[in-house]
Amino acid sequence: MFIFDPTYILVIIGLIASMFASAKLKNTYAKYSKIESSKHLTGAEVAKRIMEANDIYGVSVAPIQGELTDHYDPSKKTVNLSRGIYDGTSIAALGVAAHEYGHVIQDSTEYFPLRLRHALVPVANIGSGLAMPLILIGIIFGGLINQFFHSSDAAGTLIEIGIIAYSLAVLFQIVTLPVEYNASKRAKEQLFSLGLISADERDSVKQVLSAAALTYVASTLASLLSLFRLILLTGGGRNRG
Repeated sequence: MFIFDPTYILVIIGLIASMFASAKLKNTYAKYSKIESSKHLTGAEVAKRIMEANDIYGVSVAPIQGELTDHYDPSKKTVNLSRGIYDGTSIAALGVAAHEYGHVIQDSTEYFPLRLRHALVPVANIGSGLAMPLILIGIIFGGLINQFFHSSDAAGTLIEIGIIAYSLAVLFQIVTLPVEYNASKRAKEQLFSLGLISADERDSVKQVLSAAALTYVASTLASLLSLFRLILLTGGGRNRG
């Protein structure tokens, strides 16, 4: 069923979209990480100024290893910035640092989509971990499962549960989209209003943040296409096994 079937086109489309978005981000980041900002501020300094301007206290910023590994940990109230962002003074460094503090502002103002995403984390983790095993067990051992439960549709029910579990992981990614776009919007507002970048640098910052946002769109598209493929292959779980 899963070999050489026409639905692989959905996987290929998702893969191409993800590869394009990833390449776009890497190229954009590489370009603007080489261009110094006119204010010569580091990512860490930009973070401090944004926090002070928004009366945010109790949130720390820490350097971490890797590239584009930057993220905000709401449970520890810590913004983790990769070394190139933490110490960097490039356009890319300022844009990424401001984006992560966009999440901090979201947290401080109790932005609902961010709260929802946090609430979905454990559910999404469980769903992504259980989905494929449940579906595969329902398909491969469908006959045995039906016999064990003395039901003609027990395997179909197991597959349905697997699809629902995968849907929860997809839902998490869907909710992530407005969270990330809003964080980028807040980042641009902070950089512009606080004078942390010049007017000539605004378009460059927008390109960095837009390239980053595109990766979330591509990832969500790929997940939705995979979910659609699972539904097509299994008939939604009905009449299997």
